[in-house]
Amino acid sequence: MSRENTEARKFEGNQGKCLGRLKKITVDALIITLSVGLVYLIFYLAGVGCPIKFLTGISCMGCGMTRAYICLFHLDFSGAFKYHPLFFLPPFFALLLIFEEKISHRVFRILMFTMIAAFSIIYIIRLLDGNDDVVVFEPENGAVFRALRLVTK
Repeated sequence: MSRENTEARKFEGNQGKCLGRLKKITVDALIITLSVGLVYLIFYLAGVGCPIKFLTGISCMGCGMTRAYICLFHLDFSGAFKYHPLFFLPPFFALLLIFEEKISHRVFRILMFTMIAAFSIIYIIRLLDGNDDVVVFEPENGAVFRALRLVTK
């Protein structure tokens, strides 16, 4: 067998592995998205906007992201930034996960840490900002706190 044939088979094998991994990631992402979507649909039909905020009374790090993308689809960039200043990062995060094997482990970890740190810093700033009407910290309004209040009375 010639060297070119061996290299071609290696390339095809690696390409097959990448496509298999991409297919698995896509299927997993689809299952997770549909599951989360179903939970949100149930909550929406029950009159609850955000399940996390409903249960805890505290907005999550991604609070405002859906509204930011709605603004983005209407080409309202300032509205998108208002709802979530990091609305542009999730597509990069998804690409980073898809091409994880193509990126050095060190670079991957640095990029992941940077994105998590950015979300954490923005979240804390938004929680501390009393004028932010998107991210709120009102645990007394959460269902868990109200249920505990009923039980302890």
